[in-house]
Amino acid sequence: MEIKCSVNLGLAKAAYNAGMYLRRTGKTKANRDNVYWQLVESVRTERGPRQRVVAYLGDLSEPVRAGVEWLAEERSNVWQRQLFDEDLQPEFQHIDTRKVRVERTRDFGAYWLSLAVLERLGLPSFFENTLASGREEVSWSIMALVLVICRLCSPSSELRIAECIYERTCLEDLLGLPSDKVNDDRLYRSLDAVLAHKDTLQVYLKERLGQMFAIEYDLLLYDVTSTYIEGEGSANEQMRRGYSRDQRPDCKQICIALVVSRCGMPLGYEVFDGNRLDVTTVKEVVTLMEQRYGKADRIWVMDRGMASEANLEFLRQDGRRYILGTPRAALKKFEKDLLDGQWTKVHDGLEVKQCPAPGEAAQAETFILCRSRDRKAKEQAIHAKFERRIDDDLTKMAAACGKSKLSAGVLERRIGALLAKNSRARHLFHVQVTPRKEGGADVVWSKNDAQREWSELSEGCYMLRTNIEGWKPDDLWRAYIQLTEAETAFRIQKSDLQLRPIWHQKTERVQAHVLVCFLAYVVWKTIGQLCKAAGLGNETRQVFDEIAQIKMVDVVMTTTQGQAIRRRCIAEPTKAQKTLLDRLRMRLPKQLKLHQM
Repeated sequence: MEIKCSVNLGLAKAAYNAGMYLRRTGKTKANRDNVYWQLVESVRTERGPRQRVVAYLGDLSEPVRAGVEWLAEERSNVWQRQLFDEDLQPEFQHIDTRKVRVERTRDFGAYWLSLAVLERLGLPSFFENTLASGREEVSWSIMALVLVICRLCSPSSELRIAECIYERTCLEDLLGLPSDKVNDDRLYRSLDAVLAHKDTLQVYLKERLGQMFAIEYDLLLYDVTSTYIEGEGSANEQMRRGYSRDQRPDCKQICIALVVSRCGMPLGYEVFDGNRLDVTTVKEVVTLMEQRYGKADRIWVMDRGMASEANLEFLRQDGRRYILGTPRAALKKFEKDLLDGQWTKVHDGLEVKQCPAPGEAAQAETFILCRSRDRKAKEQAIHAKFERRIDDDLTKMAAACGKSKLSAGVLERRIGALLAKNSRARHLFHVQVTPRKEGGADVVWSKNDAQREWSELSEGCYMLRTNIEGWKPDDLWRAYIQLTEAETAFRIQKSDLQLRPIWHQKTERVQAHVLVCFLAYVVWKTIGQLCKAAGLGNETRQVFDEIAQIKMVDVVMTTTQGQAIRRRCIAEPTKAQKTLLDRLRMRLPKQLKLHQM
């Protein structure tokens, strides 16, 4: 069985991809004598666009012009087709279908989508114009794109990217960078090159994203997390042991402070020592954001870990506005308001109430008491679990005292460890250790009824404080609850982008790793905004995974004369993938240029 295949000469396609075109000169179309062709490039000058002749090609043969005509038709360029005689026929070859095969199946969809979004953000041009260029064989701007795209599509170490990930992807075709040019040394050095422009990058992205999606930065959400590091980290002074949000107290860590907009779009971040307390970072981060973006009428939203009188006094300076959570202990001052039945319903299961400020609080402040039914059920289950654990272990200790003579000191240490391990319910118990005359000791405990009543009353409740005037309590709550966007940003970076664990040991490399994760998250949020604008909802991961299934293959066709014709083709998308691409207004290329490796 045989089929016919049109031959497209590489010269025409290369010229088209380079932004050039063929110009017919000489006699008219009717008179074919003394007709020749020029390869012309369109360039921009101070006086406007001009055409520059790159080469005189003479009288092209019909097969070459037929190939260019096919390319023009494929690209839907009607003006290009008018350069050729309409009766020209392309040259054909006979293909032996028994020798058609597919080679080098590689991942395409996710990498192509990531690069397309990076180009919309203008990051390739930013890297090219910003990163210093010298005698390097591969530009740092290309290597920076490799780092960001791989972090988003297949997060792993730089060594694994160089050894196996890169060659399995389509990046060598999309970026024109052969896989043998990608090594761990170049990737590590590109980390250093990108880190030098961290502040400039954040300012650029803030402006670019604001233009693309009309993002308002009137409400800034601020939160802090930690991420652990494998290894000793002796060369990194920021690696410290502190409160681990990843439940890895055995590892050193760093703290990351992040500022995002109300839609979760990142505005900036900073890296702190691993033992840094959240409350001590507020003044530094707020001052840095104002130095970077200027002072404006913004509202800072923070959780209760940032609340202190020193921070509140700082935020009130220069008219800064804020909405802060308060420590749980502050609820005791509003016990009467908790018992009052006058609440405003925000939605089913949530009520709010505006309360007068306590005597020592600033008179310009407003306190909002919030009560959540779902949060109440969660806290009740937590308290019941820890209370049951304490009760069971105290019972076992009392039984052990009857069988053996345990000293009072041993029992007190065991009880202290037990209460510390189950601190959420320790206030419900009053425990005493009584020494016996004949040796040993007894454990006696009782339940604190007053604490139990207060616990049941305050479960599901929390307090907000703000100096914003004229807002309704439900509006203040809605602004505060946007803080979950910052928490979501940390969760995506730690899970989808694998921010943790960090394997780098040097301070600069750790900071560069965080910066690459930050840039990958910017691309992630940009895809999410594009999906939202296209009516695809907020399921960024689902859309990304669906497009990521598109593959790229090399189709090899052997002619009856034994000549091998290769085409690098993109797999035909499924119906669902076509729908997503149409909604996003993106079009897959049908073929890619074959690079000589």
